[in-house]
Amino acid sequence: MSDYPHMTLQNGKELPVLRFHPWIFSGAVKQQDPSLKDGDIMEVYSAKQQFLGMAQYQKGSITGRIISFSKQKINVDFWVKKIQRAYDYRKFLNLEGNPQTNVYRLVFGEGDGAPGLIMDYYAGHVVFQAHSIGMHLCRTDIAEALKHVYGPQLRSVYDKSSETLPANYAAGLSNEYLYGSCDEELVVLENGVKFYIDFIAGQKTGFFIDQRENRSLLGSYSKGKRVLNTFSYTGGFSMYAGHAGCEVVHSVDSSAKAIELCNKNAVLNGIANHEGFAVDTFDYLKDHGKNYDIIILDPPAFAKSRDVSHNAVIGYKRLNQMALQNIKKGGILFTFSCSGVIDKKLFYNTVTAAAIESRRNMKLLHTLSQPADHVITPNFPEGEYLKGLAFYVE
Repeated sequence: MSDYPHMTLQNGKELPVLRFHPWIFSGAVKQQDPSLKDGDIMEVYSAKQQFLGMAQYQKGSITGRIISFSKQKINVDFWVKKIQRAYDYRKFLNLEGNPQTNVYRLVFGEGDGAPGLIMDYYAGHVVFQAHSIGMHLCRTDIAEALKHVYGPQLRSVYDKSSETLPANYAAGLSNEYLYGSCDEELVVLENGVKFYIDFIAGQKTGFFIDQRENRSLLGSYSKGKRVLNTFSYTGGFSMYAGHAGCEVVHSVDSSAKAIELCNKNAVLNGIANHEGFAVDTFDYLKDHGKNYDIIILDPPAFAKSRDVSHNAVIGYKRLNQMALQNIKKGGILFTFSCSGVIDKKLFYNTVTAAAIESRRNMKLLHTLSQPADHVITPNFPEGEYLKGLAFYVE
């Protein structure tokens, strides 16, 4: 007798799962155990009763998220093995144990076989962020598993899920430490560049780790240049430009709190030629955008659903057009989109349209994406979300 409730799929709907895609859509379900509640672990079967996987149930369009394609108990030992694999991969990437970098993404949802779970590592502190109820219900076991994998190196595990879980479930939830605490002002290293991290009050888990390699690339072009970093948050790109010996770097973000931390990061890194501006990027480009050799456009997602993708395209086009109308001859534009519903081709075409309307000729220097700790797998191409382009502007 199985310890877990069952779900059975309609005939033919098992094919994506057999190709190791981890999502089960509600329309694929033939029948399910009537006792199933949000967050429950269940066994999933084909119409011919072939076992397909262990999944977490949640009512909605994605009604099952597979966490194992083999039949097994889901307990602390299961999570130890899964997190150990993720840890070993980051060690292979020279992120874990690197004296110049002590911040990385430890678990990236489906890419690491843990749909609905994000975990970021900050110099001994792990920020846990559940995007599904099932993952949140496993948080105690996952915290225990983290202690086993990291040992005395682990200083705290902080659950920051209240803003990422469904509203009806998250009501009344508060973010909290699952283990340990962080009592000091936390500073991390990324490629030797220092950053203050506020994972409790900061955006997402506290830092945008996914731009690590793109920041390093920006640095390689920055020596002697005038650099503008828009939507700067706490100044990731700005600090790399400063380290590389730019003439001047300006950070622009609508959040005064972000600019305050950005300025602190500049002091932390000994960058005297930095200045931050807490203003709207569009307004700043219109009034002050004409004096830069390099402009970085890294906005938040303009679209989170296909319903508003058209409006997002208009926004990306306008933003890039303003930057291209202003950037100096021989300048470099770094432009990004993290909107999952805007694919690479559409983003490229949008930036191209902005260049045509700006009457600027461009040469493509680099096509950019997310780093390898933000795992993309062949069986889950939806995991690729960050798109970037670097252009030389004539």
